[in-house]
Amino acid sequence: MIRIGNASGFYGDRFTAWREMLDGGELDVLTGDYLAELTMLILGRDRLRDPDLGYAKTFLRQLETCLGTALDQGTRIVTNAGGLNPAGLAAAITRLADRLDLPVRVGYVEGDAIQRPDALTANAYLGAFGIAACLDGGADVVVTGRVTDASLVVGPAIARYGWGRDDLDELAGATVAGHLVECGAQVTGGNFSFFTELPDGGHRPGFPIAEVHPDGSTVLTKHPGTGGAVTVETVTAQLLYEVGGPAYLGPDVVTRLDSVNLRPDGPDRVRVSGVRGTPPPATLKVGVNNLGGFRNSMTFVLCGLDIEAKAALVRGQVEEAVGKDGLEFVLARTDHPDATDTEAASALLHVHLRDSDRTRAGRAFSAAAVELALASYPGCTLTTLPGDATPYGVFTADTVPQDAVAHVAVLPSGERVPIAPPPTTRLQGPLVQQNPITGGPSSPRTRRGALGELVGARSGDKGGDANLGVWARSDAGYAWLRHWLTVERLAELLPETAPLAVQRYELPNLRAVNFVIEGLLGAGVAASTRFDPQAKALGELLRSRIVDLPADVPTGVAS
Repeated sequence: MIRIGNASGFYGDRFTAWREMLDGGELDVLTGDYLAELTMLILGRDRLRDPDLGYAKTFLRQLETCLGTALDQGTRIVTNAGGLNPAGLAAAITRLADRLDLPVRVGYVEGDAIQRPDALTANAYLGAFGIAACLDGGADVVVTGRVTDASLVVGPAIARYGWGRDDLDELAGATVAGHLVECGAQVTGGNFSFFTELPDGGHRPGFPIAEVHPDGSTVLTKHPGTGGAVTVETVTAQLLYEVGGPAYLGPDVVTRLDSVNLRPDGPDRVRVSGVRGTPPPATLKVGVNNLGGFRNSMTFVLCGLDIEAKAALVRGQVEEAVGKDGLEFVLARTDHPDATDTEAASALLHVHLRDSDRTRAGRAFSAAAVELALASYPGCTLTTLPGDATPYGVFTADTVPQDAVAHVAVLPSGERVPIAPPPTTRLQGPLVQQNPITGGPSSPRTRRGALGELVGARSGDKGGDANLGVWARSDAGYAWLRHWLTVERLAELLPETAPLAVQRYELPNLRAVNFVIEGLLGAGVAASTRFDPQAKALGELLRSRIVDLPADVPTGVAS
């Protein structure tokens, strides 16, 4: 097997993780994922200021602390920190190695950039065969731009085992492994619904390791002595993160999530097997970022009585001062009746303004809000100071034909190796039907309690959409959950989903139901004014709702 660790789940993750993973035990490959939809926007703005930038600068500082150790141990490094400029990062790594007097061979993958004159960034999600070519070419470090997150693991597995385009089940198994480790500690107990049950209470989870076998099966684990835990439930939680239906599309394979089998394999070890793959789509996903304009926000504190009337007064005054266009008012009723302190007695009125005119969205807006301090509702105060507007981005997803992208591996020797598209792709048409369950058997006896007593959840963002995966802790719990938690019930529990298109999918092998909520995040994370702009807390909100639970289903984990 090949032992692949991960040391970064996003741009800004634990700085010391690279050092910790290399010091913690033997690894064949260490990966780092830095790219999210929002990150590409940030890197795009960096490159506007300096064409030589466009990559994750933090990675260079991390690498400086541990490149020598990786070379001494024979651990190869694969990262998408190249962002919009993989060649630039590769050159910077070479300069760093020269300064440290270390002999390093660097390869990189390019071809993801799509020419869109009207876009800030446009990048196709490439697959793993370019990474494999760089490793086959002798690279100690492989830098990529926008590849799928899972490709950072699939590429090394291809290089180790010599898989080809037709080894679909193996590619699918490695894709699941890559998806599981791509978000770092999220699979080892980070952001876990039942964190209080972890041995260390979720204090400092270690980073994950995927032991990928020649048949594509994997054991998920972590270094001994690190925090958190690797259990069937922590793995289930990450498997449900930012996915849609059971057919998980990728550039090299469509992975059938409804074929994944999870079982314990010892302490902090979970075996992932049975994964099936089918030919990939004929197109690649393209992430497009544009500058959408400018925005600003001010928050008023409304204390005590007449909260709604106070909010209405502010609304009228702000609209009169700056005009109605682009304004959004969100009243958060955080106040409690008969409270004994100011904070507990207060609600928050968030006022957002988005506009193409930076001046209107800037000081003209924030100053108008501050000017109300002595001329509005009783007790008027704000939590924000007047400030200028900031630019925001709009994310959209598009597709291009696989053969329209010049996917190239640049080897340490300088040789450029074109990566051919997959020879076989799936036929167009629906991949899977959603499961519109409208009801079913109910327990004759119920009790009132929080939904989270019986289920865990994980949620996240995909552009303007959100996904919400919910898993039951027992077979009996899933028998109830799959009939009870319908799209209609979800709308009752989370009213903001009611007017939106919601797709529902069942994953019986995981005892889970997954929802895709279209448009919940508007034009994407960077443009969203929602209190939880990435929908990270949506699952915990659902778990907190008080409902009629089946009295005969026990809480806790059961077979």
